[in-house]
Amino acid sequence: MPRINRAIELLRQRQPVYYTGAGELTYENGRKQASTWADILLVDFEHNFFDTAGLARFMKGLFDEGPARSGHPTPTVLTTLPSNCKTRVEVETNSWQIRHVLATGAHGILHTHAREPDAVAAFVESCRYAFQKTGVGKGIGAGQRGAGGQGNAAAVWGARANQYVRLADPWPLNPDGELMLGLKFEDHRSLDKVEAMAATPGIAFAEWAPGDMGMSFGDPDAHDPPYSPEMAHAMEVVRGACQKAGIAFYPGSWNDPSMAEADRVRYLIQEVGATIMRAPSQAFAQVGRKLTGRTMAV
Repeated sequence: MPRINRAIELLRQRQPVYYTGAGELTYENGRKQASTWADILLVDFEHNFFDTAGLARFMKGLFDEGPARSGHPTPTVLTTLPSNCKTRVEVETNSWQIRHVLATGAHGILHTHAREPDAVAAFVESCRYAFQKTGVGKGIGAGQRGAGGQGNAAAVWGARANQYVRLADPWPLNPDGELMLGLKFEDHRSLDKVEAMAATPGIAFAEWAPGDMGMSFGDPDAHDPPYSPEMAHAMEVVRGACQKAGIAFYPGSWNDPSMAEADRVRYLIQEVGATIMRAPSQAFAQVGRKLTGRTMAV
């Protein structure tokens, strides 16, 4: 069967992907967002109510409206979580959040405040079924996701339940996997471990999160350029770790007030090396797509 996750398909083609917010978690908005111009719809559970019932309705609306513009069952949907990825204990204690999100048919998770390699390993393990063996013993342990929640997710993917459990595995660890797992590096205390965390089997992308990174350095308002030398160094550490691990790099929203929108997307692609970007508008994404030779609107 064809790929479920359009964002993975684009990243495999070395095309940057563009995301926007999913909006209200209702069935009606899901039907509306089925025709989105964005490659990824991001649901923010880090700072908003953890509404997985609403997410399930939203995902059903996406699917019921019909295939996305690209022909995939739905647009790619990623979420953040209320919990963080600071320690293995924290991740394992809150792994029910991962199970509930994935049971809706969401296509992956961007985990916040990644700080320890062991916590990242626990994150990947919590997203995988136990029968998946690729990578086990090489930085990650056995999968911890249990059977029973795959029915609803399979329906949203347009797959049978026995197909879903094989496809719902992290890419690129599993070349046929359809889950995208990402990390936010947003604390200076994580910088000396970023390389090891980015290289964890099962991680597909990482974000340098300047807002919280700046706060960790003592600056409450360091989200946007121009950055201090210590912030610029932190970004270079994260970018270098992503390049070394071969995973996609997201440099934050990069709302540089000195740049026009079109100039900003060019700078992000050509100078910063961004492969995942928050697009404040459809025009932003269109500039980037044209720049990289991508002819399809979505």
